[in-house]
Amino acid sequence: MLTASFQESEKTKEKYGFYGRLTASFPSQLLVDATEICNLACVHCPHPEFKRSEHYTKRSLTPDLNAKLVDEVAQYGRNVTKYIRYASNGEPLTHKHIYEMLEYASSNSGVTVTLTTNGTLMNEKHIEKLLETGVNLIDISIDALTPETYAKIRVNGNLNITRANVLKLIHYCKQTAKHPKIVVSYVEQAQNLHETKDFKKFWEDNGADYVIIRRQHSCSGAKEELVTVERTKNSGQLRRPCLYPWERIVLNARGDLAFCPSDWVHGSVIADYRATTIYETWQGEFYRNLRQAHLVNNYSNHQFCGQCPDWKNTRWPDEGRSYADMIQDFDREGVDGND
Repeated sequence: MLTASFQESEKTKEKYGFYGRLTASFPSQLLVDATEICNLACVHCPHPEFKRSEHYTKRSLTPDLNAKLVDEVAQYGRNVTKYIRYASNGEPLTHKHIYEMLEYASSNSGVTVTLTTNGTLMNEKHIEKLLETGVNLIDISIDALTPETYAKIRVNGNLNITRANVLKLIHYCKQTAKHPKIVVSYVEQAQNLHETKDFKKFWEDNGADYVIIRRQHSCSGAKEELVTVERTKNSGQLRRPCLYPWERIVLNARGDLAFCPSDWVHGSVIADYRATTIYETWQGEFYRNLRQAHLVNNYSNHQFCGQCPDWKNTRWPDEGRSYADMIQDFDREGVDGND
């Protein structure tokens, strides 16, 4: 007789895998972690602790590795990769070559290119340079409606400056026929719960194409005070596979390929990108073993995944809306602004 755990494992294998936008040939998403440097110290982000750790080296991705990734997407990712996203563990606009890197991606990849930024450095001059890159979507993380709340959450930032920057960006975009989609985002947490509804309305009324309200999580265990919260939520539930091994690869600022976008301890590093390719890595032994570990719920050889309490926060294609669904909607409209 089959045991209950074995039966559940077999059901998991049948339910999860490559389907919908997820493909075995090449990642549907590429995340470029352009730099480790950030000019803010947000309370929900591990960067302040990361900055004091042995893992922080102020590194920034070299343009040649960015070009290598873009060229791979052009060769293998057309009609497969849904977007390249410049985001993750630092503020991309602090990278001295970010505009040329974005322009190279927009001009050569053949896929949607997005940027996630905190918006603090986006003055008029930088807005003009950013729009000249041809990037398809700009996502600004704001997290507050009032200056008082912003100061508590986005430490070292000034909402009056950030908001003026974003409003100016929206104004510039509306003046041209071809422009990027503008998204503003908000990590809902204890300090801003009372502002969520009004935040959404404010930015919708002021021309944002989409407002994202994100769920707070432990950042793969890096925010230790949230680990217990996440584990309590998951208590008594059979763990299901995390989406990431079937969806994306991260190129980090050190030039490594990794499988997790919220890795602050380099625990998800797979290989040095200088010595391999995304195409080979995606179809290689490491990813096959990682996916199998998630399918059978055995992380003995994948400790970084095993300790992570955030698996439930990733959404498979049939489990509700995700960032990828928003991109897909924009693509249907015409992501360059020609609706």
